[in-house]
Amino acid sequence: MHKPDLVAAIADQIDMPKDKTNDVVTAIFDEITQALSRNDSVNLIGFGSFSQRHRAERTGRSPQTGESLTIAASTTVAFKAGKALKAALNE
Repeated sequence: MHKPDLVAAIADQIDMPKDKTNDVVTAIFDEITQALSRNDSVNLIGFGSFSQRHRAERTGRSPQTGESLTIAASTTVAFKAGKALKAALNE
């Protein structure tokens, strides 16, 4: 499912115009992004939680040459599914 599909499904479910629904979905994604950039976690009860994870610098190997190289430290997003989401998937 892509964002336009999500917007269309939500618009049909709540009987709201697609352009307004798109604004709401975009605002939600923007707020999640801003919270994560401030190193705040986002907890959506029943759905799951988003948080920042730091990856330390590490040594890797080039698959083409087999040469060792250093992979820079980075920050990424982690998602942990909530109880209700896991239950819905396992029905």
